[in-house]
Amino acid sequence: MTRKSRLGLFFLLFIGVPAAADDLFPVPDGLQPDVDFWIDIFSHYTTAQGVLHDNRNLAVVYERIDLPAALDRRERQRRVAKRREHYQAILRTLANGKRDNLSDDEARVLALWPEDVSNSTLTSAVRQVRYQQGLRDRFREGLVRSGRWRSYIEDEFRALGVPVELAALPHVESSYNPEARSHVGASGIWQFTRSTGRRFMQIDHVLDERNDPWTASRAAGRLLAYNYSIAGNWPMAITAYNHGLAGVRRAMRQFGDNAYSDIFRNYKGRTFGFASRNFYVAFLAAKHVDQNAQTYFPGVALETPTNYAIFKLDGYIAADDLSDALGITSRQLAAHNLALQSTIWQGSKHLPRGLNVRFPADRLDAPVDALLAGIPADRWQAEQLPDLFHTIARGDTLSQIAATYKTNVSTLVALNNLSSSNRIRAGQRLRLPAAGPAPAVPPPAPVVVAAADAPAVEAPAVVAEQTPGAMAGDLAATLLGTIQTALLSDPSDYSVSPDNSIEVHPLETLGHYADWLGIRTQRLRDINGLAFRTPVEVGQRIKLDLRTIDAQTFEDRRVAYHRAQQDSFFRENVITGVADHVIRRGESIWVLALRDYDVPVWLFRQYNPEVDPHSVRPGTTVQFPVLAPAGTG
Repeated sequence: MTRKSRLGLFFLLFIGVPAAADDLFPVPDGLQPDVDFWIDIFSHYTTAQGVLHDNRNLAVVYERIDLPAALDRRERQRRVAKRREHYQAILRTLANGKRDNLSDDEARVLALWPEDVSNSTLTSAVRQVRYQQGLRDRFREGLVRSGRWRSYIEDEFRALGVPVELAALPHVESSYNPEARSHVGASGIWQFTRSTGRRFMQIDHVLDERNDPWTASRAAGRLLAYNYSIAGNWPMAITAYNHGLAGVRRAMRQFGDNAYSDIFRNYKGRTFGFASRNFYVAFLAAKHVDQNAQTYFPGVALETPTNYAIFKLDGYIAADDLSDALGITSRQLAAHNLALQSTIWQGSKHLPRGLNVRFPADRLDAPVDALLAGIPADRWQAEQLPDLFHTIARGDTLSQIAATYKTNVSTLVALNNLSSSNRIRAGQRLRLPAAGPAPAVPPPAPVVVAAADAPAVEAPAVVAEQTPGAMAGDLAATLLGTIQTALLSDPSDYSVSPDNSIEVHPLETLGHYADWLGIRTQRLRDINGLAFRTPVEVGQRIKLDLRTIDAQTFEDRRVAYHRAQQDSFFRENVITGVADHVIRRGESIWVLALRDYDVPVWLFRQYNPEVDPHSVRPGTTVQFPVLAPAGTG
């Protein structure tokens, strides 16, 4: 089936004749025990409990461990580590071939495995003993909270042709907690990372729409529909939400589009770890518990959606001025407008023009129009306040900060009396051009430093909730959660093939490859038989010389380059929809993308990864993302 026919089937299924959920979300062969494991985690074990289990065969659960909340983190880790070592010792004994004269514990552990379990399997199991915290109480809290937004999410998903069952995903990601923050920077009920979220939302120092459940839910629907258009089935589209489209496409090429069990059991992608392998089965479990909430949580009642007065601001205004006009406090206003950043409440920024503000209608003393009409004309501003300072967050770099504020690194260095190595730290306050020159006395040097234009050293992680999106984390090892790759929504394959070759992507040149490899460009021309000045073409395969650096280092540098390009683009643009275009005779993808649709070729390729832009036949339907300017704050 072609990609376009899959898209046609997609809209037929969800807009025309609805398909059964079991057809859309199959339980892969042999993985029902994995689904049952997560059902137990979500509905049976609380956060004061957990289980030691095998991280490959979730049917093997060694022991339940009780960890009262009164215990500090170190004691919890100590108890888990002690019991893990106990089972590892038993498994080593069994792996050495012992089958007779077993102790009660040894016999019990052996009985958890098939009768013909091999010594090699048990040897591997020694390294696979993992602790999983229970989540019953958090899942129940999430069910209750979900009532605030559930009907809205389902309406948005129906409009986008996305199955409404996917409204269960926030149970896996965040327990429907809008204040959830992961240790890798994902945020909100849908746990968007900045790079992915910027494609569909405004994310900056004024607004972070990842934290607004309404805007983020619409964005999640668009992302899931996009994932499906590339993957062609929901198990892989959902897995891509965690692992990224590029990795999912590699797994599908290796095992087959619908070989779910083989992929989840056997795919060896470098970042395809426990979280990615289990993301789809955890969703199936969350969907089951969500749809049978009264069975697992008798008497649970979902919150009633708030009846909001929603109004758009015609100009810029200070938070205090708007709060006073509405007869409420800034804190109350903030509680219902979660996208607004601290700059708003600190007074260094106004609420932006065009912002849709929400507040419970029954808590206002008069109609909104009348309250807004009472604001003196001189309190409304035609322009936003200029940026004076920037507080460095985890992961910020000088180059990213410079791009955000439309300045350059050298200006930031000069204004802030930074050392020649341009070292910055999380929490440091940077002076911006609008603030004028730095004071005559230089500020104290940062205590914790990071290399120039490398991610700032992380402050202690602020995680509002240990979410199941990170699979509740092993107490002894931090697991990746939502983000498994720097470019989750990019289906392009930036990996090096076993024969040391790569596919050329837009924005790349031989000079880039030479820089990332640390060699001369001529060396690449020689091994690829390319004449001087002959350019590489998109889709062409190029052989690399990996004698100086390894493939992983090359891939990391390559992905970092593309991430920087894409982040820069999506600071200025957001994707609002998709337009179909039927190729006519004589039309060129390059001309259509750049002139008619104003879409960069690299982004066109992301929406049409199977299309060769050099040889598109008339009658072929392609997709162009529809772009709009990102909010300026």
